[in-house]
Amino acid sequence: MADLRYHVDGDLVPADEATVSVRDRGFMYGDAVFETLRAYGGEVFRWDAHAERLARSAAAIELDHGLDSADLKRRIDETLRANDLEDAYVKLSVTRGVQPGKLTPSSDVDPTVVVQAKPLPRGGVDAEPIWDGPATLQTVKTRRVPDAAIPSRAKTHNYLNGVLARLELRVSDADEAVMLDAEGHLAEGATSNLFFVDGDALCTPSLDGPVLPGITRAEVLDVAGQEGIPVNEGSFTPEDLRDAEEAFVTNTTWEVRPVETVDGIDVGGGPVTTLFQRVYDARIEREHYGGERIGDGAESGPAD
Repeated sequence: MADLRYHVDGDLVPADEATVSVRDRGFMYGDAVFETLRAYGGEVFRWDAHAERLARSAAAIELDHGLDSADLKRRIDETLRANDLEDAYVKLSVTRGVQPGKLTPSSDVDPTVVVQAKPLPRGGVDAEPIWDGPATLQTVKTRRVPDAAIPSRAKTHNYLNGVLARLELRVSDADEAVMLDAEGHLAEGATSNLFFVDGDALCTPSLDGPVLPGITRAEVLDVAGQEGIPVNEGSFTPEDLRDAEEAFVTNTTWEVRPVETVDGIDVGGGPVTTLFQRVYDARIEREHYGGERIGDGAESGPAD
């Protein structure tokens, strides 16, 4: 980490010297938006989708930062090149910047923009997953914040809800928290989207609830459509997940991660999970490493 360089407000600086003001609203109030991205072969995966979600997040909190997608992408590319990174984790943050220390934000915004990056293993076919084994899930008491309080589609620095959920896992061996909505229905993981197989359908909580529209979630739904797998986006209970034939969780860094247990009950992976993993890896291989798609029935077109 000591050798890495981060992009801070237009400058590339050593990671241990990368700082923002203590009066920055991102630090003071979590008044900021961000995207977690993954680079394969030197290029960010699904940049357009991430850029669109970042713009929606900013609009949801009325953060008019004045930055366009090309400028933000340039900063990411410069960060990857400066660190000689081909395969990497990337975090892009845009805050409302430094303003007078009062809760009400000023309409005059000078945003703080930070790009962090760190190396990850190569992705694609036959890649080594970054996660250490299948996920173990635990349903927690911390509920997902309702849309009427904080828009769930806004990916903001205010992540205390997820932090509290993850803190509950200290009394268990689980490594991801299953969060419910106010009515007790499945919402999402603390940092992931939930999927499970019930009968012939792939099930996932609907975006009508307090669920972040994950980029990998959208990719999985696209794969399901091209593979002819029925999808049920609906309202589900924790029992539905515990009784599932197989389950997996998704996010940008985990990609498609099988679930081993839910609340101590064995669920495990299966042929559907394996199919999604193979197709996802094949897309990465073809689009970022120039390889051919391989795998049992894993032929599929691009999602964009």
